[in-house]
Amino acid sequence: MKLKIVVDGKTYDVEVQETEDPGGSDGSVSAIQSAVLPTAKLSASSDFDESKVCRTPLAGVISRVHVSPGQKVEASALLLVLEAMKMEIKIPAERAGTIRSIEVAPGDAVRPNQILVFFE
Repeated sequence: MKLKIVVDGKTYDVEVQETEDPGGSDGSVSAIQSAVLPTAKLSASSDFDESKVCRTPLAGVISRVHVSPGQKVEASALLLVLEAMKMEIKIPAERAGTIRSIEVAPGDAVRPNQILVFFE
């Protein structure tokens, strides 16, 4: 089921999937899984510098982090490994720079376009 919700003035497209509790004897719905994707984009007038972030290309789970804050990396250096659809996707640095912060850890579930790493 797809829904549109507004939170603090921002519109989100939400896909909700009902799952049955395998341990439940009455077949009742026990959990709702959802993926929330913002539809609002940062405006061109925003002070946010998109060149200083690395985002995930698709939903998955972080399996390995290969960098640490303060580390200098070259363009195409391996930053993280994402597991999605039973495959490992290597996430490289798009440019050379210094890692300011890492926003995820191994085992974290991520959604498409989520920020993974900030560069200085």
